[in-house]
Amino acid sequence: MIRIGQIGMAHDHAEGKMSCVRKYPEIFEVVGVAEENPEILKRWRHHKTYQDVPLMEVEELLSIPDLDAVMVETEELSLVHAAQKCIDRGVHVHLDKPAGGNVEDFQRLLSDAKRKGLTVQLAYMYRYNPSVQYCADAVKSGKLGEIFRVQAIMNTYHSPEKRAWLKQFPGGNMFYLGCHMVDLILLMMGTPERIIPFPKSTGFDGIDVTDIGFAVFEYKHGIATAEAVSVDINGYGRRSLLVCGRKGTIEIRPLERCYADCKGELYLSLKEMTEQREYADCRASIPMPQVSGRYDAMMLDFAEMVRGKKKNPFSYEYELLVQKATLAACGLPVEVNYTEIN
Repeated sequence: MIRIGQIGMAHDHAEGKMSCVRKYPEIFEVVGVAEENPEILKRWRHHKTYQDVPLMEVEELLSIPDLDAVMVETEELSLVHAAQKCIDRGVHVHLDKPAGGNVEDFQRLLSDAKRKGLTVQLAYMYRYNPSVQYCADAVKSGKLGEIFRVQAIMNTYHSPEKRAWLKQFPGGNMFYLGCHMVDLILLMMGTPERIIPFPKSTGFDGIDVTDIGFAVFEYKHGIATAEAVSVDINGYGRRSLLVCGRKGTIEIRPLERCYADCKGELYLSLKEMTEQREYADCRASIPMPQVSGRYDAMMLDFAEMVRGKKKNPFSYEYELLVQKATLAACGLPVEVNYTEIN
């Protein structure tokens, strides 16, 4: 049994994570939640997800005997600070994303965690999407050949109030949602030679915020683009991933096709399917399994890491690279390179 707590209720995924781990009482024992912002508490304390979960101070939570892990679900810019407290106490961390606005703070967190042998799992849930995993396996196995193009789109429609809230983040919606697409690009193509951000504000509703996030990732033999727009009608339904290689192409649209309310498909096109038919739509629909929830596979994988039965498939170095690339895509002057974590 894994004794797990949660710090913060403010992150958009906080309630979903708590609901997820409570589905598996044979694996997770939820020992408490800490939220010190009275406004956030008022909004979430009496939600059914948090019923019967003890409310406590952060230090009280971290002092619980035999505490194994903590889900850090504070506001985005406070995530790393809260996670550092957990690492300092020798506790494994599931950390929501993106990992703050300061590379040095995140690098220190990862360095301390690696030195202590602690898991830091970043909450990039698309890594555990069956369609994305199929695509990543096809890339790694060489089935698609050398990858020269990735197009990753995570658009949505936000209310004016939500878009005004995005002003606190560097890069606006690229920071908030685009980080997911940055992760997918790096998974498929690796470290880019250069990242060129193209932030834009529509100015809709008189709000001066970067609600059009767009960035180009340059590679020696290819290019990738990340897009995160927050004024896109039915943007959720058209979230997609396109991966093109010399031998084949995979398109996932919508990106979260494996959930009950999404009816999209994964399409595979191989070179041999298109020979003599270059001006026809040649693709095969690949069936993907239905899943029980958005976060289930991710949190069950976290449990295996905490138990020591599995090594985190995403290294400390990779997580730092994703964060650097995210901030660069937001327009910050960050050097994007692979850095060994000592």
